[in-house]
Amino acid sequence: MLEFSTWRKVWLWVVTLLCVAAALPSLLSATSVRWPDFLPDPMVNLGLDLAGGSHILLEADASQVATQRLDNMEENVRNTMRSAEPRIRIGDVSTRDGRLSFVLDDPSQIDRARELLLPSINGTGLVREWDMAVEDGNRMILTPTQEGINTAVSDAMESATEVVRKRIDELGTREPTIIRQGDDRIVVQVPGLQDPEELKALLGQTAKLEFKLVDQEALPSDVAEGIAPPGSEIFPFAEGSAFEGTSLAVRRLGGIQGDSLVNAQAGVDPQDNSNIVNIQFDSQGGQRFAQLTTQNVGKPFAIILDGEVLSAPNINEPIRGGAARISGGFTADSANALAISLRSGALPVDLSIVEERTVGPDLGADSIRAGLLAMGIGSILVVALMIATYGRFGVYATCALVINVIMILGIMAALNTTLTLPGIAGFVLTIGAAVDANVLINERIREERKRGRRVVTAVENGYREASRAIYDANITNFIAGVLLFLFGSGPIRGFAVVLIIGLFTSVFTGVTMTRMWVAGWLKAKRPREINI
Repeated sequence: MLEFSTWRKVWLWVVTLLCVAAALPSLLSATSVRWPDFLPDPMVNLGLDLAGGSHILLEADASQVATQRLDNMEENVRNTMRSAEPRIRIGDVSTRDGRLSFVLDDPSQIDRARELLLPSINGTGLVREWDMAVEDGNRMILTPTQEGINTAVSDAMESATEVVRKRIDELGTREPTIIRQGDDRIVVQVPGLQDPEELKALLGQTAKLEFKLVDQEALPSDVAEGIAPPGSEIFPFAEGSAFEGTSLAVRRLGGIQGDSLVNAQAGVDPQDNSNIVNIQFDSQGGQRFAQLTTQNVGKPFAIILDGEVLSAPNINEPIRGGAARISGGFTADSANALAISLRSGALPVDLSIVEERTVGPDLGADSIRAGLLAMGIGSILVVALMIATYGRFGVYATCALVINVIMILGIMAALNTTLTLPGIAGFVLTIGAAVDANVLINERIREERKRGRRVVTAVENGYREASRAIYDANITNFIAGVLLFLFGSGPIRGFAVVLIIGLFTSVFTGVTMTRMWVAGWLKAKRPREINI
């Protein structure tokens, strides 16, 4: 237990010094000393409760999911019946009352149509998503089940949470907190962001991009009055476009969604220096886009973003290669924001801001000062008690305690983790755990000396026997910390991070490092008696 080879000593000191070096930029940031620019500067990120920032609560329109499912099912039914061999002709398609109904021209095809639609009705999971019924011998009715709607809403919220996360990451913010709250809400906390307007604009944009054919048979007078022809829908032109203030009728079904985009970048049109957004489809989306433009050469198609028509150019020739550009009177900032939204993916459901607040940094600074004061007072009292009780061994424990705290900061900085207010409490708890480990060791050494053991034997037995209890206790705390991290959120995870890191560093410093120092002292001085 007390034998340390040279290479082992070197390894222990290298690990310690690396952690200390990683903590220095964070420690020096609180002083007037400047960290050299040419050196790496890992920093501990501060959470919303310490650094201040923006808090936004988003709410989804769950009813929109049901509407989207109806539209998708209608298009699926039409495509399925059209592609059947021989073709099954349908008519009188309706989506009233939240259900899809259609009439088969040939009632004898009911069983065949039912068989073709079964995969879509049953879905891909364990939940049956649609109920099917037949009325009047030739009318099929598809009704969404409540279980299917709930599953769709849950999937949409999971997707929306991930899209929000990607968009915020594009802003370059560190360690945002993005979690679901209930069935249809998302909590967004961005530390260090004092002006939430850019964030609100980014999160409020659905970024639903669509390419749809223009209904050339629609009467301009009907479109102006908001009357859509059968099978079409009306969208207004976007603000700043050439036809602002007017509307356009487009085919409701068909077209291409922007969910197959793989890249979007803001750029400048070389012909007129206007701001544009260049987009790139994946291979499947590129094929569909090429097919759409090939089959409709000479016809106009509308580029629709979040329910507004950006432009409606004519298809002069097939567009192959999966690349296209979007123009619409963008500024450089709006083009970049749109590119970020498109790269992150479209929100599957509209999100509205129901709560917004900005947390100032003053509150966090006060919390840091209070936490540091509590940590400082507690540490001084603990150090005084340890030195008074255990003498030299208390000094070793104190040195290990200081290194322990610095190592925690260094590892947190290296891992780019976030320090929250509960994390400061985790520091205090870690100090207590480290001290407890040294108390167990020193008391065990004291017991061994009372039994008449020689100094070296007493120290060796003390470390050996106490280490078992220390490892068992820390393993138990580690399991608790992992569970808190996995199932907790926000501040709870901040506490768990400090706790988990502190368990490893406290064992490293309180057991291994102090044992190395004690072994070196015993080897050098060979004392016959110890004051402990």
